[in-house]
Amino acid sequence: MLFDCHQHLWPARLVEALRRRTAYPYLRDWTLHLPGEDPYAVDPLAHDVAHRRATEPAGRVLLSLSSPLGIEHLPRHDGAELIDLWHESALELGEPFHVWAAATVDEPDPDGLAKVLRHERVAGLQLPATAMQDPAGIAHVGPLLDEACRAGKPVLVHPGPAPACDEGLPGWWPALVPYVAQLHQAWLAWHVAGRRDVRIGFVALAGLAPLHHERLAARGGALGALDPNVFYETSSYGTRAVDALVRVVGVDPIVSGSDRPYAEATDPGLGAAFTHALYTANPHRFLTGGPR
Repeated sequence: MLFDCHQHLWPARLVEALRRRTAYPYLRDWTLHLPGEDPYAVDPLAHDVAHRRATEPAGRVLLSLSSPLGIEHLPRHDGAELIDLWHESALELGEPFHVWAAATVDEPDPDGLAKVLRHERVAGLQLPATAMQDPAGIAHVGPLLDEACRAGKPVLVHPGPAPACDEGLPGWWPALVPYVAQLHQAWLAWHVAGRRDVRIGFVALAGLAPLHHERLAARGGALGALDPNVFYETSSYGTRAVDALVRVVGVDPIVSGSDRPYAEATDPGLGAAFTHALYTANPHRFLTGGPR
């Protein structure tokens, strides 16, 4: 089976809930409004379930709540309703779509998360990188990590909301600057204070953070022994970035992900054995904890 570990698809009920909101995040028709980004014209076809199913090459697709929306960071009384709606509506989509659970992070509710993680089509827990920017942040979401461990399911780290930026910057700025920096910082925080009992995957190759291991060493740190429970998802990167990361962390932790509809999956063309590892063997181990 081919896996895509990272896609986004907004069920109709979530879209309607975002349209009813008067505070960030909200939709007006198909225009998304966030505090840190310019209004974004969403392509309705990108969230058409029938179209996405008909054009999907992967046998299993893991859908995640779009953490840049900032829903996980909303106060629990506000964010929990949207998160519950995300779980309910995404789980109704059927195959090939499976779901990453979401959770409020400022006021964690581990008991509520535990119930969601029991569902067989919930792959694991997604956390925004903005909740894991330092060891204190990792400790704060520790009760959520505990529940993922108890369920035997992995954690996916995704960029969170972007801070407000100056007008006139190009539309790609959030994806290339704050998103990448968030992932880089979360990876370094995990390097310092991560837990060996958690299977964790960083989207977008962790912002290429492991490639800075030489600078890390020059400044008094060290990459050290590789943790077999740390994985790297490939969305938005191609042959050069994937090949460079493999030279640092090896083949085993690299898992396929597209970030569809914002990008498409691409085979980096590093050989048949690597393609099998990328799309099948490595994602299976990431999701199940199966043997190397």
